[in-house]
Amino acid sequence: MADGSFEEFYEATYGRLLRLLVLVTGDRGDAEDLLQDAYGRAAVRWRRLRDYQAPEAWVRRVALRLATDRARRARRRAAALLRLRPPRSPSVELSADSLDLYQALRGLPAGQRQALVLHHLVGLPVEEVASQLNLPVGTVKSRLSRGRAALARRLEPGPEVVRHDR
Repeated sequence: MADGSFEEFYEATYGRLLRLLVLVTGDRGDAEDLLQDAYGRAAVRWRRLRDYQAPEAWVRRVALRLATDRARRARRRAAALLRLRPPRSPSVELSADSLDLYQALRGLPAGQRQALVLHHLVGLPVEEVASQLNLPVGTVKSRLSRGRAALARRLEPGPEVVRHDR
């Protein structure tokens, strides 16, 4: 960032963080809301945050915590309302492969989904994922292992029908 302005930081990081949150939350609208809240918190602290080694990591951590809080509230609300409507379909344009991954990720527990997205799609090392999620490294490794196994099962092609024409 040439001048260290918040606006420049916002422009440089928004798209990357939005993609991350869409994968974590499963909904673009929720991801945008959470990200705006996280950026709002960063804006009021910008004079201090701009000197951080990785202010983007701070915003990401805040957004992920907000996503976790929102997911907890939604689960409680859903239990109380007994699921009155079906889940929303994806609202971002994805390729066929990305859509398969998106659907498979949605079926995983939030903790596994967060660990997989941060480590494999964002490219953070396991230690940084643990820091971002405020978890022990061993817990992140466990979530990654279980999440990869579950994704492999979900993304495995179905049995092919073999026809024997006579």
